[in-house]
Amino acid sequence: MNINSKIEEQQKFFDSGVTKSLNFRISALKKLKEAILFYEEDIYLSLKTDLNKNRQEAYMTEIHMVLAEIQHTLKHLKKWSKPKRVTSGLLNFPSKAFIKTEPYGIVLVISPWNYPFQLLFSPLVGAISGGNCVILKPSEISEATTEVSIKIIERAFEPNFVSIIPGGVDVTTELLSQKTDYIFFTGSTMVGKIVAKAAAENLTPVTLELGGKSPCIVDKGCDLKLAAKRIVWGKLLNGGQTCVAPDYLYIHNDVKEQFINLFIKYAKEFYGEDPGTHDHYCKVITKKHYDRLTQLLKDGKVIYGGGVHKENQKIHPTLLEDCPQDSRVMTEEIFGPIFPIITFSNIKEIPVYVKKSGKPLALYIFSKNIKNIGYIVEHTSSGGVCVNDVISHLVSSNLPFGGVGDSGTGAYHGIDSFKTFTHNKSVLYKGTFDPKIKFPPYKNETSVIKLLKKLL
Repeated sequence: MNINSKIEEQQKFFDSGVTKSLNFRISALKKLKEAILFYEEDIYLSLKTDLNKNRQEAYMTEIHMVLAEIQHTLKHLKKWSKPKRVTSGLLNFPSKAFIKTEPYGIVLVISPWNYPFQLLFSPLVGAISGGNCVILKPSEISEATTEVSIKIIERAFEPNFVSIIPGGVDVTTELLSQKTDYIFFTGSTMVGKIVAKAAAENLTPVTLELGGKSPCIVDKGCDLKLAAKRIVWGKLLNGGQTCVAPDYLYIHNDVKEQFINLFIKYAKEFYGEDPGTHDHYCKVITKKHYDRLTQLLKDGKVIYGGGVHKENQKIHPTLLEDCPQDSRVMTEEIFGPIFPIITFSNIKEIPVYVKKSGKPLALYIFSKNIKNIGYIVEHTSSGGVCVNDVISHLVSSNLPFGGVGDSGTGAYHGIDSFKTFTHNKSVLYKGTFDPKIKFPPYKNETSVIKLLKKLL
């Protein structure tokens, strides 16, 4: 496979100007939707193979999110694409000024294995809406979903417009060494640094969707039953392999024991006494990740769960306490169904602790105390905040999704996807009149400056 020739083909097609047409972009999004629906059953099977993902969970967290993104984009793309008239300033009189969006050109999208369908196709929607050509690099780990993704792309598009290139680290490295016009990466912070460094070599703009240790704060006085039910759902969704999963529980001393009992209640209600044999409980993607997680179980005292199923790569929902602050489970993103618990007695303790782990991709707080909620939101920095729920803030196409600091840079979803994959080009139409004060030699400088200050 000659990656360089693929990029050259896409560059030639992009230079033809075809992709900039609004009608072309709308048509391309409709073709993508049709291809996804055509292979819908294959998508379910592939996600079952890769992650043991249940059909309903697969639709809600993968297929539906992409289809909703397409629908939202089709509804608003015409408006987003219109040049925006702005004022041009007194010194430019007479003139007209516009902001015109234009595509970057060739976009490289590198996606992860944990949501192998959604996180490959959702950025694609944004890249197409902006008028770009796209090279997709799916994860080599989620092999079954990569296979069906290839079928979808080949059914919907010519390779000189959208091309999908499977392969391992060597392929990713080769793609990063090539000159593209934009890079969109979703994955770990460690690999994100490698991507950013490679992008810098070519001065290529980049969006990094990373992760981090997203805290889940439970205040006393909240609706504890509702909190426990929603936290169990979000923590165990996709087997805990979600970049915005609650990473650790930060709970008020007064409600800790009651919460633990409720967590156990809902974990059993959702996945039975033996989650390792439950068909709706996702498996850990590979043996390597399974082995990593089993080691993390040793970093604290197991107060619930801890069971493992090596044969089908499943780890029971697990609560840990007494975890040293410098242990791996408290310093690394867990990315699995292991939930360390720490307690607080004063809300002002929380921002100090959260900052030690860097800026998380998400922060969750369950509370009825508006003052406490406001304090946490005001005194912490994170990619997003969700109050009295987890993960659900990702669902809305009207909310940007992205990280800050260690959890990433840039955002997408809805109009923010369109903005991410387009450049705002300033356009000024200048009239023929020029005031005398514009050109040297300058006279009456003090009077002119006073006049201009008054007109500000």
